[in-house]
Amino acid sequence: MKRFEELFAPHMDAAYNLARWLTGNDSAARDVVQESALRAFRFLHRFADGNAKAWFLTIVRNESYTWLKASAGHHWVSIGDELPEDDAALSHGQTPELLAIHTENAALVQQALCALPPVFREVIILKELEDMPYKDIALVADIPIGTVMSRLARARAMLKLELLKLHDHE
Repeated sequence: MKRFEELFAPHMDAAYNLARWLTGNDSAARDVVQESALRAFRFLHRFADGNAKAWFLTIVRNESYTWLKASAGHHWVSIGDELPEDDAALSHGQTPELLAIHTENAALVQQALCALPPVFREVIILKELEDMPYKDIALVADIPIGTVMSRLARARAMLKLELLKLHDHE
């Protein structure tokens, strides 16, 4: 139990972020992370001292895709789940106007990300939000580094197009 906590507890936030972005559902993300932690614990003996974060996020990724397949047509994306519910952001010197712009921009980025297919969404999340190196993303997604780089380039281009579409509809 102690080894499990030392290896994987520091990566629970990253696990939740990946699951949340892949499933598009807060409740599902919590379930996916819980199931992933259980699997990681159950198969801890298979983990040879390596990259614990990549190993754990691989499990989270696989569980997220299992959830997506099981709930095809039954899941939804709720925009705004992660928006601040209190005025903490205002205490950092932001005016209500700046906070509104930031919140609106965050919602647009979230909406655009959710419009991407999961295989493109995951590389953006792992690189831009989790700041993982290409080699670790390759481990998590089980693809060559070259594919990570090309998929990331395509994902960024797709994200840009989605953002432009969303901006034009305002």
